[in-house]
Amino acid sequence: MRIRTESRKRIASSVREVWAYVCDVERWPEWAPTVLECWVRGGAPLRPGARVDQRAKGILGLTRGRSQEVTAVEASRYLAFAGPMGSSEARWGMELEPADDGRTDTMMWIEVDLAGIMRAIPARMLKDRIQRVSDIEMVAIKAAVESGARESAES
Repeated sequence: MRIRTESRKRIASSVREVWAYVCDVERWPEWAPTVLECWVRGGAPLRPGARVDQRAKGILGLTRGRSQEVTAVEASRYLAFAGPMGSSEARWGMELEPADDGRTDTMMWIEVDLAGIMRAIPARMLKDRIQRVSDIEMVAIKAAVESGARESAES
């Protein structure tokens, strides 16, 4: 069984600024609640086949490593990743489109192919949890990018 979520925000900043923020993986801990540290393996650029490694929050205050493969990069428009989510395979991405007045329509999507022990979790409950987290992440991305745009305008 596959579940999919989508979170959308219109960000009051240019596509170029939103793209730069999302592609700066070292800043992912600012918006992703489970990410403590993030980097591209070997310092490589974000391109298909590159690995994004993370130190993430685990249970009982522990941390764990996790890794995702970059599967698609279409500069300033589309970015996608694949990797495990628990015992399941997952994919996620960001899509950016220019909107009116220099704003950006931003969508984060997540797909999970439920497998193993995760099949025991009711799909609706898991989907709702993933949706809540991605909605929180999109609010944080919007706030960070808009804050940065304001700071640049004030300088």
